[in-house]
Amino acid sequence: MKTDAEDEKKQTVPTTSAVLDDSTMIELVYDAGRRRTFLAVFSAGRWTLQDSVTTKSGITLVPFSPENNLIANEAVLLPSEPRIYGSEDELVSEIQAFIHRYVDLSVTFEKIATHYVLLTWLHDAFNELPYLRLRGDFGSGKTRALLAIGSLCYKAFFASGASTVSPIFHTLNAFRGTLILDEADFRFSDAKADIVKILNNGNVRGMPILRTMMNRQREFNPQAFQVFGPKIVATRSSYDDKGLESRFITEEMGPRQLRPDIPINLPEAMKDEARELRNKLLLYRFHRRFETKLNENLIDPKLEPRLNQILVPLLSVVGDPKLREDLRSVASEMQAGIVAERGLLVEAQVLEILAELMAISERAFVPLEDVTVGLIERYGAEYERPITNRWVGGVLRRRLNLRTYKSHGIYVVPMSERAKIEALCVRYGVYVITGIASPTPAGDVGTSGTS
Repeated sequence: MKTDAEDEKKQTVPTTSAVLDDSTMIELVYDAGRRRTFLAVFSAGRWTLQDSVTTKSGITLVPFSPENNLIANEAVLLPSEPRIYGSEDELVSEIQAFIHRYVDLSVTFEKIATHYVLLTWLHDAFNELPYLRLRGDFGSGKTRALLAIGSLCYKAFFASGASTVSPIFHTLNAFRGTLILDEADFRFSDAKADIVKILNNGNVRGMPILRTMMNRQREFNPQAFQVFGPKIVATRSSYDDKGLESRFITEEMGPRQLRPDIPINLPEAMKDEARELRNKLLLYRFHRRFETKLNENLIDPKLEPRLNQILVPLLSVVGDPKLREDLRSVASEMQAGIVAERGLLVEAQVLEILAELMAISERAFVPLEDVTVGLIERYGAEYERPITNRWVGGVLRRRLNLRTYKSHGIYVVPMSERAKIEALCVRYGVYVITGIASPTPAGDVGTSGTS
């Protein structure tokens, strides 16, 4: 028989945040001066600080202990209480002024970072999220930018590439906040594999990472770790994984001389300023969370689906039309870079030859052998390996997902694949004019023509 103490323990749940219904939210706050944690409860337009909250199902929610190592050592930054912030424009101006005071960023990225801070406090209203990245060599200001921007984000959790992976999984799963990751280049392959999984899975809701844990009986017990949430990382270089690269909005650090008004050493006052802004952002979350949703009218048909996926949530919290246009310009530059890199791949070369042959062919197919001969004539000198029909067929089928079939003893690509090929030409930056396929000019990224 269970004792009363066991029942009470079972019904008491340490909580960092909860949305109970369409008008009630709970957030963990920490008063460093009193060394106490509370639950900030927002309901019916008003907020209170409470030691516990009992839900309709009888479960008692309590705050994490102030002795929690992450909270006490400020590895996770929390507000201390909600604070009035005036208008939303005033809050945006305060955030941007804070970032500007301590970090030297480009004008556009400074505004992006400001609104990304807002996005972190509303991120659970969306199913997909972008990441921010500061990229540059040592001494370029990456860590400073992480400290300044990260100190304003929703339940920011600071870690570095030297951290072991296990606490990162557990902290993200427990706090569901913003991961601030420094030196995220990962020199060790095992850490790289696990943290890249966090970055790859963490921008889409409903993609937990399964890890095998061991219970008290030393039985293996698979556990799902929730890693969805906003993330800001600093790296010296790019990732090899192009899919991961496409999730970042990147600022190149260090290409210009440091502004003279930037303090070399951070003053103690910065912590108090950041906490005051987090308090205002907590009230901003209480006011805006329930009304925030994805604005699908902001989808740009000129951009690839992945870029729209990461851009629209950020655009949805941006009210400035000029900044929206700046963000679209940033996305267009990202797309141009992605297409340019694809244009250097073997897939682009094979597509170029195939599209050219298909544009001038009067038959219902293009022989695979003709594609191979064209590739050898135009690009054969670039390859150390022999270019064979079998290899080219493998590129068409496995990498480009195009259909081939055997006709009269030879493999061919049917004309029925032409629409798919034209779409692939757009994706790989190849276009066809009067039967000649060429790399897409820089000003024409995302367009194609066939005649």
